[in-house]
Formats: sequence, C-alpha cells, structure tokens
Amino acid sequence: MKKLYWIIGICVALLTGVISYKFMKGEKPTDVTTEKAAKRNIIETVSANGKIQPEAELKITSDVSGEIVEMLVKEGEQVQKGQLLCRIKPDIYESAFERVNATVNSSKANLKTTIAQLEQAKANLANAEASYARSKKLFDQNAISQQEFDASKATFESSKANVDGIKESINAADYNVKSVEASLKEANTNLDKTKIYAPVDGTVSKLNVEKGERIVGVQGLQGTEILRLANLNEMEVSVEVNENDIIRIHKNDTALIEVDAYIGKKFKGIVTEVANSANTVGVSVDQVTNFVVKIRILRESYAYLISEVNSAPFRPGMSASVEIQTSRAKDIITVPIPAVTTRNADTTKTKELNRDEEPEMTVVDEKQEKLNKKQEEIKECIFINRNGIAKMVYVTTGVQDDDYIEIKSGIKIGDEVISGPYGAVSKLLKDGSKITIVDKDKLFTEKK
Repeated sequence: MKKLYWIIGICVALLTGVISYKFMKGEKPTDVTTEKAAKRNIIETVSANGKIQPEAELKITSDVSGEIVEMLVKEGEQVQKGQLLCRIKPDIYESAFERVNATVNSSKANLKTTIAQLEQAKANLANAEASYARSKKLFDQNAISQQEFDASKATFESSKANVDGIKESINAADYNVKSVEASLKEANTNLDKTKIYAPVDGTVSKLNVEKGERIVGVQGLQGTEILRLANLNEMEVSVEVNENDIIRIHKNDTALIEVDAYIGKKFKGIVTEVANSANTVGVSVDQVTNFVVKIRILRESYAYLISEVNSAPFRPGMSASVEIQTSRAKDIITVPIPAVTTRNADTTKTKELNRDEEPEMTVVDEKQEKLNKKQEEIKECIFINRNGIAKMVYVTTGVQDDDYIEIKSGIKIGDEVISGPYGAVSKLLKDGSKITIVDKDKLFTEKK
C-alpha cells in the first residue's frame, strides 16, 4: 500500500514540474511561413465538369412504320445531304398506292361518263325546246289542244332540269377525282417515306437500329430513333454550374477547356448559352441546384490535332473540365489565399458604453440580437510579421484566382504576411502571438 502511495506522489510531482517548467518558459513561438504582398494580375474563374457534344445534332426518325430491309450507313461514317441512309419494307405502301391509283382511274372514268351524259341531255334539251316552241305557236293558232301544249312544255322543263342535275353530278365527280388524287398523293408520299435520306451534311454519331429490326413511325407519338447525324466540326462542352457561381457567368465569357482524352493540353472556348432555368437534383434540404452552361470549343485551338486519319478529334460523350474566366483585374495588391482568415471583432467596450441606453428586450429579442451581432463580428483578417510578432489586421478582399486574392484595404505593398500553415493562420495565431519564420519547403519537414 505504501508503494502505491509513493508511485502516486512521484507522478504528481513530475506533472507539477512539467507544468511549472512550461509556465516559466512562456509561450512557444509558432513556426510559420511568410510571403510579401505584391501587385499581380488576377483572372477570376469558375470551374465545372461536363461532357462534349455536337452543337447541332439531329435525331432521324421515320414517318412510317415497318421493317428495315436495307441499312446503307455505319456509325462514324460521313454522309452528304440527300444521301440515302436506309429503306423500310415498302410492300404495304405499294399496295395502298396501287389501290388508290385504281380508285383515281375509276373516278376519272365516272367523270367522263357523266360528261357524256351531259352532252346527251343537252341534245335532248335542244329537241324538247324546239318542240315546245312549235307547240306554243300551234297553240296560239288554236291548232292543238291544251293537253298537247302542256305535255310539250313539261317535256322541255324536264329536259332542262335533267341538264342542270347532270352538271351538278359532274361537279361532284370532279370533287371526287380531286379527293382520290389527294389520297393518291398521300399514298405516294408514304411510299417515298420508306426511303430515309440525310437532311444535312454530317457524321453518323449514333446508330440505334440494324437491318431486320422493326421501327414505329411518328404518328402523333414519338417514333423510333433510327440514328443521329451530328456536325463534328462544331463541338461544345455542356457543364453544370452551381447556383452560387452562375451569377458571375455571362455569354461570350472566355473559357479554358481540358479534355481527359488529351492529357496536358488546353483548348480555348467561349460561352454561347447560359440556362435561365435550373436543374434540381435531390429533395428538400439536400437538393443541389445547378444551371447548364454551354461552351463552344474554338476550332483554331485544336486545329493541330486535325489530320486525314483523325478529322474529328472530339467525340460526343468525352469528359471535359472547364475554367470559365468571369473577371480580370490588373496591378492589384494580392496575397496568397491561405493568408486570409476570419476572426471575431472585439465589441466589449461598445457594449459597456451603451448598456444603460439599451431598451429592455424579451428573451427572443436578446437571442436574435446576439445572433446578429455574432454574424457582424466575424471579419476577414490577415497576420503580418512585425519583428517576430504576429500583428492581426482586418482587410477587405476582392477577386481571386486559384492562388492569390485581392486585398482592397488594410495592407500595403511589401508587407510580410503569414501564409501558412493553414491550421496556424485559421486557429492558432492571435494578435501578438510569437512566431518563427521557417522556409516553406522545411515547414512540414518531420523533425528527428
């Protein structure tokens, strides 16, 4: 038991000695690295990832349904406008065309028959009219009876009505001919649609069906996509930009593009389209709001990659990352980005001076006021080396790139600012802290 007391006493003595030693030794200086504030040019950028796609891409579908009996192109093949791409089995449409064509011929024959009947009716009308004229003359001379005159008159009027009726029949027959001719034209069009031609010059970027497969035509619904034609000479990158950055992007902004297939190479682009509506992914609090931005890849920036073997260096679906240059600033005071941090401003004196003047508030008002003041107290600052002492200075920042950030106020050119390590700048350092300047390469070297 006495041995245990001795061990506890020794441990307490050692702990007390260590604490006393550290207290007497004072604060240990923090190893930091510094860099001087200097004038630089900054290009602010927004980074995003996306896929390469053609600027113009057509989905080729058919207006008629049927079986593909001939496929004349392959994926990746270049085609010319008007070139035959594929054929759909035309048997049904040929039969429909022949049937309607027969109906047209029948309707035309009926029209000719009706016209001949009209000529015969006109001859009968002329004969009846002459007979009626003679009967009227004889009736006026009391040479024939009233009955004979009435019969002649009735025959004349009947012949006249017959002629008018046949004329209307001719009009109806003519309309019927025009109707069946329209049906014939439609049947002929459907027959022609069994041959699919290229509407523009382009490259077959995607082939969805093969010979022998059946397709559904476009009849008020979405038809089967046969293939896609794309102009691979004009390519673009479609990326999604977060809602926090989209307000900085505008049409015609310059962009630098890196394609995963071409490591180490950068291509130039220009923003051609910025979406007005967002793409929302997820639900409730976890949802992510992005906007689609399209960047055209300038052909002159990759002209050296074009050859007879490789006429289209970029293919639809390739992965790419872009840096959209949103703003530029020249000859501005800058410091490394890790040198800027945040601290709470000291408002103790202000609170003590105004304590008597403040009105009484409820608990809710006090909580809200504390929250507002807490938010207002957080300010951006940097630490400057003053003969081995860290001097905290509040600053106003501006644009930034990947390495440096603009300082609008608070420091001057040549000030030696503490730029690392990040943990020391963001948490450990305080106004008046002792520091030791260490070379950047040796800062993180493990001490033996």
